[in-house]
Amino acid sequence: MSKGMRHTLVLVALFVLCPSALGAESTNPFLGYWALTIPGGGAGWLGVTRENGFLDASILWGGGSVLPVDCVFMEQGDLYLLRLSKVDRRDATGKVIRTQMFPEVIQAKLEGDTLQLTQTQVRRNGNGIDEREFTGKRIPPVPPKPDLSKVKFGTPIVLFDGKNLDAWKLTSPGARSGWSIEDGVLVNKPVQQEGKPHISYGNLRTVAEFEDFKLTLEVNASKGENSGVYLRGIYEVQVCDSYGRKLDSHNMGGIYSRITPTVNAEKPPGEWQTMELTLVDRHATVVLNGKKIIDNEPLLGCTGGALWSDESKPGPIYLQGDHTGIKYRNIVLTPVVK
Repeated sequence: MSKGMRHTLVLVALFVLCPSALGAESTNPFLGYWALTIPGGGAGWLGVTRENGFLDASILWGGGSVLPVDCVFMEQGDLYLLRLSKVDRRDATGKVIRTQMFPEVIQAKLEGDTLQLTQTQVRRNGNGIDEREFTGKRIPPVPPKPDLSKVKFGTPIVLFDGKNLDAWKLTSPGARSGWSIEDGVLVNKPVQQEGKPHISYGNLRTVAEFEDFKLTLEVNASKGENSGVYLRGIYEVQVCDSYGRKLDSHNMGGIYSRITPTVNAEKPPGEWQTMELTLVDRHATVVLNGKKIIDNEPLLGCTGGALWSDESKPGPIYLQGDHTGIKYRNIVLTPVVK
């Protein structure tokens, strides 16, 4: 039996002990938030907390949402995270005949403010395991809430004037572009052909990179459409057709899977909507259609689809184009003057 296989079996055995495994110690150097560079170079995030004497953790793995792990515990000074995923077994007709749970274990070793992590994952066919190494850096505490009335803004920068895309490029040069200009409107059309292989369409980002700013724009999401506006390439403000839905962080104007709007301010699909997005000192304010729906709230880490997890560096505005069609116009950024 390989070292990795023994490692996995031991951790699965410890799963039943997880809730009480050293979670109540008075100090724990793993507590806090961590910016991850996951295998393959994508952006991730880890939050480790302790409540009522028990350890808890949530993780963001590349795309998607921040999700709680199934189990977190300490063992011999290292942190262990266990995630379980369901895999449906299907017969030749596609009918599900059995559902299995496959474990994934992440072991974290601490070296100062750096995490050295190892992911151990059971292969979906049940034939062996894979191990991959990656790293994390401690995220400094979020600064105090800024007084926005005292923030000084500079000269507005027109990012899209309806005439050309000289200020923009794809986040992934190898992807296909569905972006074009029609009657002064920035339009994305990620067309798929029925029966043909799926085409990967690209996200559009500014060539320039920015620090703190106020961004204003108009967006038109038709029924079922989904996009997103990434601030500094890190934090996604959701853009989608969510008219009539209950409040949720995945709705129009929410900080995706992190901050839920306080009120519903969406318009019906197919109508132009205005957004004013302010990013100052890792705090976000969102005004949708003239209503403030997120008020100077702290950002604890990157969101799914971020270009990187380092919140200290400047970054672009990027528009998500790999999901569905969408329309934007009148995109203007006003930088904060330090």
